[in-house]
Amino acid sequence: MSKALIKHFSKTLIAWHKQSGRSGLPWQDNRDPYAVWVSEIMLQQTQVATVLERYPRFMKRFPTVKKLAAADVDEVLAEWAGLGYYSRARNLHACAQQVVNQFFGRFPSDPLLLEQLKGIGRSTAGAIAAFAFLERAPILDANVKRILARLFAVEGPLQDKAVNDRLWQLASDMLPSESEHMPVYTQALMDFGATWCTSRKPVCIAGEKKCPYLKDCQANLSGQVLSFPQKVVKAKSPEFNCDMVFMRSSDAILLQKRPSKAIWGGLWSLPEAPWKARTSAMESLEINAKELLALALPDEKSGALLKSSSKLIRGEQIKHVFTHRRLWIQIWELNLSKPYEFSGSDLKWVPLRQLGRYGLPQPIKVLLQKLSLARGDDLKN
Repeated sequence: MSKALIKHFSKTLIAWHKQSGRSGLPWQDNRDPYAVWVSEIMLQQTQVATVLERYPRFMKRFPTVKKLAAADVDEVLAEWAGLGYYSRARNLHACAQQVVNQFFGRFPSDPLLLEQLKGIGRSTAGAIAAFAFLERAPILDANVKRILARLFAVEGPLQDKAVNDRLWQLASDMLPSESEHMPVYTQALMDFGATWCTSRKPVCIAGEKKCPYLKDCQANLSGQVLSFPQKVVKAKSPEFNCDMVFMRSSDAILLQKRPSKAIWGGLWSLPEAPWKARTSAMESLEINAKELLALALPDEKSGALLKSSSKLIRGEQIKHVFTHRRLWIQIWELNLSKPYEFSGSDLKWVPLRQLGRYGLPQPIKVLLQKLSLARGDDLKN
């Protein structure tokens, strides 16, 4: 381990940020722990360009932790629609209620206490503590892991506990000694990994700019920059088929609330049959209407439902790509002469003009817009 690198790392990075770091982002230079927290959660698994659009809107809708805690979870999910990884939105809501109920509406400054809050891991806790409270707390997101793995040629996949422990120790060792430098240092780490020490085209390879750590980086000195960090080869993403029922009666459609631990957890979607492993692109061309309704609505008498409707019509097929799987959705349309009364609070007839109040999975939201079932404004949050 290079003691010289550890000694000058933070000062060099802060100087780099002054010249080449990002500026003008709406969450930068904000010491409000609530604003910091929302931005950190939103930036997880979401591109900065998307967050630039959605973050100001979310903050306008829920300007304080008390406003967020008091909101209905469906309001939060509706505002989050399209950002993906919806457990983040549910955790935001639950965490806001924890802050209000356990900490009187004020985020604690201690990273260990922050870690006890719903949806806040060690790295996010460190970021909140560093930005909002000037605590000397390390972060270790994907960008920082990549920087440190290259600088010190850390071998082994990031999933290994020993590797992760070493990176955390390095992250702690590299912190600036003065706490007042923590906000700019933490932001600089994020920016350096996101814009210079990138995954596929770092500046040391592109040759467009000169990295300040060229003579220190072990991966660069050995000509193995792209070999770090080491990754486990991922298996091919599995593919699934799913049949969904688009049920309409006059100006209302039937929505079903998804289980909180399922994909799209807590959102309102179309009733669906269980997913099946995809074996052919021609599956779902033919289906028994009674069987489908019994699968999608297992507690209902599908025969009685069919009597009050026209026949089941094969609609659009949608391909939706998740991070770790692909889903082919076959839509089946069913028009009812009058709304059929369903038992259970997870099924609800929703007037078209009220769809914007509900969190909808992105492919279902797009489907409704395509079918012109509501004006675009009706589905915007």
